[in-house]
Amino acid sequence: QIFINNEWHASVSGKKFAVINPATEEVICHVEEGDKEDVDKAVKAARQAFQIGSPWRTMDASERGRLLYKLADLIERDRLLLATMEAMDSGKIFSNAYLMDLGGCIKALHYCAGWADKIQGRTIPADGNIFTYTRHEPIGVCGQIIPIAPALSCGNTVVANQQSNSSHYEFSFFTSQAGFPPGVVNIVPGYGPTAGAAISSHMDVDKVAFTGSTEVMSLTQPRS
Repeated sequence: QIFINNEWHASVSGKKFAVINPATEEVICHVEEGDKEDVDKAVKAARQAFQIGSPWRTMDASERGRLLYKLADLIERDRLLLATMEAMDSGKIFSNAYLMDLGGCIKALHYCAGWADKIQGRTIPADGNIFTYTRHEPIGVCGQIIPIAPALSCGNTVVANQQSNSSHYEFSFFTSQAGFPPGVVNIVPGYGPTAGAAISSHMDVDKVAFTGSTEVMSLTQPRS
């Protein structure tokens, strides 16, 4: 299902799509197909979680890091299951999923967790009786087509999109288990021209990040 506000939801349209094991062409499961209406709900939840005075905005940076470390621990705990699901979803060999995909994910979470309380500005020498400094602050609601940890480390809230991959839904559950407040992580499964385009063109999404080929750029709709 669609993960919004630490809760599972059916798609507004009621549509679903099949996740197929490419090695056997068997259907693994059916996933709710998110589109613009579901993205709107997810962005609204992310915006609410980013409000001044919210649990996420008032959380210490070191605590954000602790939650990311906890998330990494939960993925490490179920690494065998997640790698199996990843191999079935994508058709890649199990050792690649276990060592590279899950191993890389855990390392990335550790890396970003370590940065959470080390994001700082500068004091800048200037002429005259003035005090000049820079301060780094979270940008807001981030539309993430796969990458999540860096945005969370910096204190943003996220709306993520992926076409399929059942291990992604385990990840959704883990963010709630780790203690991330409602609305901080929202995941809307769906296709690029619908859910992906809705995220990239949404006027209440402050930043979009993605991992993929150069084709992704051509599918991303610029805002007017």
